[in-house]
Amino acid sequence: MTRGGEIMRLARTTAQLHPGQAGQRLRLRLQRLALNRRLPAANRWLLAGPDQMAGPGWPSDFTPLDARPFDAETAGRTRAGELCLLGKTRVIAPPAADGTARWAKSDWAAADAPLLWRYHLYYWDWAWALASEPPPEDARTVFAAAWRSWHTAIGWGSGPAWYPYPAALRAWSFCGLFAGLVRGSEIEGAYRGELAALTGFLRRNLETDVGGNHLVKNLKALAGLAVFFGDDALLKRTLGRIGRELRVQVLPDGGHYERAPAYHCQVLGDLIDLAGLLSAAGCPVPAELDAAVTVMRDWLGAVLDPVGQVPLLNDGFPVDPAPLRPSRPPAGPLHLLPDTGLARVAVGGWHLLADVGLPCPAELPAHAHADTLGCVVHLDRQPLLVDTGTSGYAPGAARDYERSTAAHNTLDVDGRDSTEVWGAFRAGRRARVRNVRANADHSPGPARGPVTVQAVHDGYRGLPGRPAHGRRWTVRADELRVDDTVTGGGRHRVTVRWHLAPGLRLRLERGGAVVTGPAGEVAVAVTANGEPALAALTGPVSAGFGRTVQAPVLACTVHRELPITISTRWRRVASRQEAL
Repeated sequence: MTRGGEIMRLARTTAQLHPGQAGQRLRLRLQRLALNRRLPAANRWLLAGPDQMAGPGWPSDFTPLDARPFDAETAGRTRAGELCLLGKTRVIAPPAADGTARWAKSDWAAADAPLLWRYHLYYWDWAWALASEPPPEDARTVFAAAWRSWHTAIGWGSGPAWYPYPAALRAWSFCGLFAGLVRGSEIEGAYRGELAALTGFLRRNLETDVGGNHLVKNLKALAGLAVFFGDDALLKRTLGRIGRELRVQVLPDGGHYERAPAYHCQVLGDLIDLAGLLSAAGCPVPAELDAAVTVMRDWLGAVLDPVGQVPLLNDGFPVDPAPLRPSRPPAGPLHLLPDTGLARVAVGGWHLLADVGLPCPAELPAHAHADTLGCVVHLDRQPLLVDTGTSGYAPGAARDYERSTAAHNTLDVDGRDSTEVWGAFRAGRRARVRNVRANADHSPGPARGPVTVQAVHDGYRGLPGRPAHGRRWTVRADELRVDDTVTGGGRHRVTVRWHLAPGLRLRLERGGAVVTGPAGEVAVAVTANGEPALAALTGPVSAGFGRTVQAPVLACTVHRELPITISTRWRRVASRQEAL
């Protein structure tokens, strides 16, 4: 891209931000610089918190979601200084001759580890393995050694450990770990001092430049610290701020406004934790907090796939929804979440989740993908069409691909993305969705009529002829049909891609293809108003942090004058029982 093109892309990105976001970013960076430079007056102000010896700590009968059960093997490895985070294991504290961890020699910088892995190291939620029931005999000794090493190695304000987000998660973990691993020990005074300084730090470093799930995490930690230190005034101010965020971030249909189900789960978990802590501490739980938890559970129940897993739309990693207690799936063949922009269709053995919404809030594009009018599909509870997911956040080719239109079950024009995603977390021109319609025949029995969902977006309006993409899904008991239409002017190349689940087999046939898997055979018929070029490809699908697997991709390309229409019909050939 030319220098002028880069400037215009940046302009299209920043034009959609709130006016105050840039100022808040500058303020936070100047404060961070002051901490790094060890300016005495600035440090005293930035880290000024409550009296470190005040406050009762957290109630003994409150257990946060982070304190999930850890098995004995994990606890043993943690005591030995070996941590498995995001599926990747690293030795943080080298072993001594007797096999015990030398925490004084810990590699807290982990400079050769990916940034996201280091973030998880700095959350300290892994230390809950030391507080498991019953706690290991040497747990308090090990924790004290690890904490001293940490406190010595990581200076105030230095490195990514002191970005507000990991600092907030660490503050929450330290509050929770205090009763079991610190109270009454020789590190209690210094540990309380660190928590008091974290309180001052978070008060003055709330991520108002980013907002979204980051700001919720900051405020949750600040509320936890207020309860820990018995600071009623700070708690009242923080809960008021959380209430204002809920009115912005929780949409009327219950979805989180970043429109990433995995982050919806994170925010819901934070709100559940906060309500639980307030209740255990004898503090009134704000009605709007309870209401937000209820509607977010309803939303989560509506978007789970047929086997209860969280769909990986936009950014996110696999999440276990069970601790969040999602509501039961809605009854009926069609459920529309109009504010988030998702439609759930369940007819016969087909289960469709269609994306007919905006890619992200105007001011927060960090976790958006260019997947407008994409979908995920299950047949007989088996995955058929999948979202390719997110394997990491590091900028580069893998991140660019996973956010691209080509990585999703939708259509691109001239190889462009429907939303101008770029960098690791930015987006310029965005797709705008209109004419969303959904209809269902609710009559009982096998003769039930089709369920239809349709919408149009203008994400390609920057191309010559201003192409617009319209899609219509039609679901019957025996088939799924997807009709794509691109209107506008000029000659364009249109490609529809279908990302099949890993493990499925794909073979081309005249006029279409056959997909074979656990649900039997599915015949795919493709028709168009031009000669369609079909291709059986492969592409990466995320298998967790830093890992991908190859899976089949069916692509159909038509190159001609607009309008272009492409219809793809998926019809079951044999049931699972017949295929066995």
